[in-house]
Amino acid sequence: HNVGLYDKENFVPNKLSGGQQQRVAIARSIVNQPKFIIADEPTGALDSKTSEDIMELCIRLNQEQETTMIMVTHDRAVAEKADRIFHILDGRIQEEEVIK
Repeated sequence: HNVGLYDKENFVPNKLSGGQQQRVAIARSIVNQPKFIIADEPTGALDSKTSEDIMELCIRLNQEQETTMIMVTHDRAVAEKADRIFHILDGRIQEEEVIK
């Protein structure tokens, strides 16, 4: 799976942008094919095209490798890519929304 950083393999973290550092974190989280991933704002520092690419990667991981994704986001468009959305207020689930 590709997060678009092949040309940056020899860069140290402080030479990467925030979005590139975020993609490195995503790549590190999936390299060992985990059964589940917990991600806090995984697309927060990414442009819209890269965000879409990362969400497509997450969907493929879920479908092809049965990886469960637990993701926190404030972006409704990102949330709507999920099967379910849990709305949380003051640390408590307020509502569950089934998307698909």
